Amino acid sequence: MPDTGAPWNIPYVAGTDLVSDWPTDSQTLAEAIADGLDVAGLGIGSNIVQAVKTDTFTTTSATFVDITGLSATITPSATSSKVLIIAGIATSITAGSPGFLRLTGGNSSAFVGDTAGSRTLCIQAVYDTDDNGFALEGFPLIYLDSPATTSATTYKVQGAVTGSRTLGINHRPAADADASTTPRGASSLIVVEVAG
Repeated sequence: MPDTGAPWNIPYVAGTDLVSDWPTDSQTLAEAIADGLDVAGLGIGSNIVQAVKTDTFTTTSATFVDITGLSATITPSATSSKVLIIAGIATSITAGSPGFLRLTGGNSSAFVGDTAGSRTLCIQAVYDTDDNGFALEGFPLIYLDSPATTSATTYKVQGAVTGSRTLGINHRPAADADASTTPRGASSLIVVEVAG
């Protein structure tokens, strides 16, 4: 390409240097997006599983237990594939000590805080923010897992509590009166295969 000699040394681009097949590339990209967001062969969106939970769940367990209805099984197409995990959990807890949330399945159980004495390893702690059990709060759990398998892999959301507390999913266990001011929430778990 010849130099224009402009003060900023802007190169001259001849018409023959332009990409001649741009319309074809544009069509290919548009079709890829329409076919499940599998853009440019990245494998995003071609394998998606979602679990939606609209009923309630309660636990008083001091050890982690599966939250019923929040599990999703995906079969990766290659051992190099990643699995993007996205969960949105509506939670509440009775006043006092916190509850905890974490993921399990594949290698996602490793996604917790570092070991530190007797502290509970989790992704997120659930506290009663108003000391009366009236809060119903949403918590996101997001992680890119490397299951390294082509076998069916089940991911789950788990919960636990400390002390004699009650952890509620999609409702407020301490304040669940039948009234228009009482919420009923919804939670979901989505797993998406992403090419490695």
